[in-house]
Parts: sequence; C-alpha cells; structure tokens
Amino acid sequence: MIVETFSTGDEIRSGTVIDTNAANIAQTMEEEGIEVVRHSCVGDNIKSIESVLREIGNRADVGIVTGGLGPTKDDVTSESAANAAGVKIVANPDAMKSVEDFFTSRNRDISESNRKQGMLPEGSECIYNPVGTAPGFQMKIGKCVFFFIPGVPFEMEKMLKDSVLPKIKDLKGISNKIHMVRTLVTFGLPEASVNERVSGLDAKFSDLKLGLRAKFPEIHVKLYAKGENKNKIDEQIESAISWIKEKLGDRILSTNNRSMEEVVGELLKNRNETIALAESCTGGLVSHWLTNVAGSSHYFLYSGVVYSNKAKINVLGVSSETINAYGAVHEETVKEMASRAREISGATYGLSTSGIAGPDGGTYEKPVGTVCIGLATKNDVKGYRFNFTYGGRRDMNKRIFAMTALEMLRMELLEIPDKERDLRRR
Repeated sequence: MIVETFSTGDEIRSGTVIDTNAANIAQTMEEEGIEVVRHSCVGDNIKSIESVLREIGNRADVGIVTGGLGPTKDDVTSESAANAAGVKIVANPDAMKSVEDFFTSRNRDISESNRKQGMLPEGSECIYNPVGTAPGFQMKIGKCVFFFIPGVPFEMEKMLKDSVLPKIKDLKGISNKIHMVRTLVTFGLPEASVNERVSGLDAKFSDLKLGLRAKFPEIHVKLYAKGENKNKIDEQIESAISWIKEKLGDRILSTNNRSMEEVVGELLKNRNETIALAESCTGGLVSHWLTNVAGSSHYFLYSGVVYSNKAKINVLGVSSETINAYGAVHEETVKEMASRAREISGATYGLSTSGIAGPDGGTYEKPVGTVCIGLATKNDVKGYRFNFTYGGRRDMNKRIFAMTALEMLRMELLEIPDKERDLRRR
C-alpha cells in the first residue's frame, strides 16, 4: 500500500509554522505497519493544490491531506479537490449539519463564512469533526482514496485517530495483520554508540525490525513486529527488550516510550518523596517538564528561577561569600542553591542548575556548554560539573542541561553509586 501525506497552507510552505501534522501522521501510520512513502507541501493556491492532488492520485493508494478547510478565502482545498476530480462543489447535508451542530452546541450563531465549510466536492463523503468547525471528507481522485482533514493539529489528530485510521485499516491487506511498535528511550549515549551496542539484534531476533531515532537529547530504540499471533509477537519483543537491557543497562529510561520527566515523576511518587528546583541557566525548563506530567502535584513542591546573582543571594538565600569566591557557575554555588530550595520548600530533594548556555559568556576555564548541577538530599549535598560541546546553540545547551539535571536525580532515586555517575562526565 502506497500512502502519501499532503500539507497545504502558506504558513507551512514558508516555514512560518512547522509542519507537525505530517510527522504525526507518518508516526501514527508507522505504528500500524503502514509506511508513508512521500510528503508534499504547497501554499494556498488552487492550481498548485489541484496539480499535486492529481500527481498523488496517479501513484498512491491513500492520500492524507491536511489544511485549507477553514472559512476564509484562502481556504481552497475543497475547491481544489473538486477541480482535480472533475466535479462541482455542492452543499453536503452531513457537512452542513456538522458545522451547524458545532455552533448550536456552543450557543453561537453560525456565520455565512462558516457555512462555506459545508460545501464539499460532489460525491465526497463527510468526515465528522467533533472538536472544530471544519468537517473533513473522503473521495477518490485517480486511483487514490483521499482523506481531507483540518490543519489544526488537535483537530487533525482527533479525526485521524477516530475516523481516518479505521477506514485505512479496513482497506485490503491491512485489517488482518497485527503490527506492533515498542520504543525504548535512552539517554547518555550518542546514537553511534547505541547502534554499536545493539547491532546484533537483527541476527538474534530475525522476525523483528530495529530502528534508531535521535530525538535530542534522547535516542529512541524502536522495535517493529508484525504477524498474526499477538502472544508470539509479545514474547519476541519482551525477549528483545531483555537483550537490549543487557547491552545498554541504566542508560535506558523506559521501555514504553515514557519521557525522562514521566520516569522521574513515577519514581518520586512511588517513593512518596518530593522535589524542589532552583534554576538559573535552564530558566525554569526542568520545572516546566516536570509539571507537564499529570499528577505532578503529588511530588513537585517549589521552583525558583534565580537567574541573576542578586536573585540567588536575596531570593534564594545563597551566601554572597560563596558566589564571590567561586562565581555563579560552580559546584559549591549549585550545592547551596539546591540546599536552599530544599530547605525553603521542605522537599525531600533539592535540584539546581547554573551554567553557560551561550552563544557568548564563556571563558577558558568555563566555556559555553558548561553546567553545574546541585543535588541536595536529607543526608548529603552533591555538586556535579559537565561540559557539553554544542557550541553556541543555546536551545540545545538548555535542553541537555535540563535533561542531565533530571538524570542526576533519576540516578539518585535508583540508588546508582556515585562512581557510576562520575562516568557520565567523561
């Protein structure tokens, strides 16, 4: 089965908005054992959209199109599809009802512009949109079955999962097979090293397919399996995971695609322990990640973004003598920051960051990419220094700083010896 995606919109074409829809669709299809072979994108131009639809219609079995279904003049996907299929635009009763129901359920009057969204290519089948004003639709152009859905990511994801994917799976050759994907999340090793350590998996587990994905700063190890016996597939995947664990050890954060913040949060919750943050160079990023996890109120108590030295001293209570003697980016400073965060909040752990994210501000002794991390417990306070080599790429430095801080906490929660943590700095 040949599947293609097609994104429309000037904001996508120009790069003003990142096309997350194409990535989401491809990933969703991949998890069902369906390969997306090509992505296309054009702006809000009828002729351009019409041309690409005809091209896809001649070579693909399934096309998933996002964008251009709104109420404004530049939303021209429906008209383009009608032109490509050689049919007229007509009022679709199901689509019109979908639009009207949306406004009625919210006690709002429908505008004439929104009624435009009830106009679909003649002969197309309406796809209900439960969370937005724009109905989608299904139709055939050439030999290809097209699914047109809105470009708003939340609406697209909902309709893809609830309506489009089941229709695609019902097509010939898809519904009778079981496809499974398991994602192991790792941190602390470069992609090349992960690849070397798991390179023998294909030979040992010939029925599985191995894939590596860099999702900075993590490396994801993906296991793909397909067949007709679910129990057999489950056994193969679990055996492969055990084998990978032997190769990667505690570099594996999770075996079910959970993030670092989810893993750390679960460890804290299971231990009935709490965390407080004092962040400088990461600017609240660690706190943001942790509190993005539902239920984080069980273990997250406090966050202070103390960016300046004055804030570290006057707000957090770090000693001015410490900063004067060592500077803001130093193990002794972050140890005090972590201790004060813990004391102020009453948390089990205090975690702190202070570093140089760049692109400037580095020195010979403390180049850009230097970060110090403090971790305070009820028995001890530790300071760590790391030097990362991403140059002046500020966003990457902040992300690796934040991830490494959570990694230090994770190893503490897993009671990994200090000598093992020291190896992470080499």
